[in-house]
Amino acid sequence: MFTGIIETSGSVAAIEAEGTNLTFRIESSMTPELKIDQSVSHNGVCLTVTSLTDGSYTVTAVDETLRKTNIGKLKIGDRVNLERCMPANGRFDGHIVQGHVDQTGICTNVQDLNGSWLFDFTYDVGSEPANRNITVEKGSICINGVSLTVFNSEDDSFRVTIIPYTYEHTTFRDLKVGDTVNLEFDIVGKYLKKMLAGYR
Repeated sequence: MFTGIIETSGSVAAIEAEGTNLTFRIESSMTPELKIDQSVSHNGVCLTVTSLTDGSYTVTAVDETLRKTNIGKLKIGDRVNLERCMPANGRFDGHIVQGHVDQTGICTNVQDLNGSWLFDFTYDVGSEPANRNITVEKGSICINGVSLTVFNSEDDSFRVTIIPYTYEHTTFRDLKVGDTVNLEFDIVGKYLKKMLAGYR
């Protein structure tokens, strides 16, 4: 389990295809603190550390992950948001994040407010109302692994505000209109929605 509070960023140093999978070598200052088999969130996607070197480590993304997230769009040199699993005795500063991306969204607007930034996102709600992901006004959303608060919640879009610290210490400073982001919707909201619709 994660919290959506990004610890640091990493840089994609190499990408290697292995059948339908992709293996990524990530360079990060976090590397000395990692161990093989450890779960790490990469832009909100939970991936397992498979090898370690002095300043980098490798993870593998399977075909299902590549199809449902933006991980397959990464290029050498791209930055990724990184978070290790929450320790059992740690503070819960964000919200419950599983590292299981529900779907991707698109950045539709970036507005510099001279002290903060507004980001607008849209996502495909699909044709089946019972299966649609939803946001809730002032509820939580995880975008590329970052825990944020929703406002301007609509059926297929929402807005978040980014403070300077988050902007500087995550990949939000790299995000442009048209970019694809990973979305994990609030797990509490997902369970409540299922219950109200008739659990199945």
